[in-house]
Amino acid sequence: MMNIGEAAHASGVSAKMVRHYESLGLLPRVARTAAGYRQYGDDEVHTLRFIRRARDLGFGMEEIRALLALWHDRGRSNTDVKRIALAHVADLQRRIDEMQSMQRTLGSLAACCHGDGRPDCPILEDLAGAKPKRPRQIGQRNSAGTRAR
Repeated sequence: MMNIGEAAHASGVSAKMVRHYESLGLLPRVARTAAGYRQYGDDEVHTLRFIRRARDLGFGMEEIRALLALWHDRGRSNTDVKRIALAHVADLQRRIDEMQSMQRTLGSLAACCHGDGRPDCPILEDLAGAKPKRPRQIGQRNSAGTRAR
């Protein structure tokens, strides 16, 4: 048996997260000493490693809860495990697509910003909900009919 610090070190999870996972019910309540200190065994450390790896792969707590239940169920169907994994893959792809869209938008806004000390800023205008002004090309006429320099 080991204390929480030793279990945390052995699993690569902080002691605070060990307590958190236990409070969420992801880790079953463990035995305590007469003085009230938690005691962890190899099974708990193995479960903590499972949780840590699932978190490293971006699974949410409810997905981890479902995966843990399947892991402990020797009569499980791997169909259920694959379904959870593929749903997570789809969610990751959706978030990647959203982030790439944000990157393109922000890159475009930054390209429109002169960055030369002027008060007008297409980035701030966009954040405020105004349509950003596109910089005119040299030689292009503005609304007053004069050419930009």
